[in-house]
Amino acid sequence: MADAPKEPEKRAPLPDNVSRRVFLKGAGGLAAGGALGSQAVASQKASAEAPAKTRTVSGRIEIPLSINGEKRKVSVEPRTTLLSLLRVHLQPPLTGTKLVCDRGACGACTVHLDGEPAYSCSLLAIDCVGREITTVEGLGAPDALSPVQQAFCEKDALMCGFCTPGFVMSVSACLEKNPAADDDEVRAACSGNLCRCGTYPPIFAAAQAAGRKLQGGR
Repeated sequence: MADAPKEPEKRAPLPDNVSRRVFLKGAGGLAAGGALGSQAVASQKASAEAPAKTRTVSGRIEIPLSINGEKRKVSVEPRTTLLSLLRVHLQPPLTGTKLVCDRGACGACTVHLDGEPAYSCSLLAIDCVGREITTVEGLGAPDALSPVQQAFCEKDALMCGFCTPGFVMSVSACLEKNPAADDDEVRAACSGNLCRCGTYPPIFAAAQAAGRKLQGGR
């Protein structure tokens, strides 16, 4: 036997002095007020969480940089890369850092930033203020080569030479951390460098020779 249909619940009657239209209008106002209140709270929360506005910089500005242990001041546009600053805007320029792909793919522009290898073509010069920049010129001089530079010469670890400074910088950073780095470690350290001439075997041989010298051997 089917259950009898339930009778609809009876709503309490509105007061005599309140019409249905007035009631609905008031309810709508409360809903709108609640929504506006929620929006205001959300807006205040978003404003509190929003990052501080950055100052827009245009034209040429003078920035102080520490390059190879020397304090330098250079006037550049904010969009200038570290690679461009080194090769073009610095006087005298440091051209050992090479411009090849200009898109962070070949490693020829590798420098050390606070001791870590970095692509200078992908860094804004203005972002390097307060950090220590080392280029291949800062590792040694023609009459006093660093162990890695000397090993590259002795092992003939170069051909056209465009990639060489970047490899020297990557290998130097690797051996600075671990002079006893094996081939796998050196290869991993140089994974961001590309030699189009294919001189990889002499490069890795030079790395091992430099590592032995840094450990006090020959």
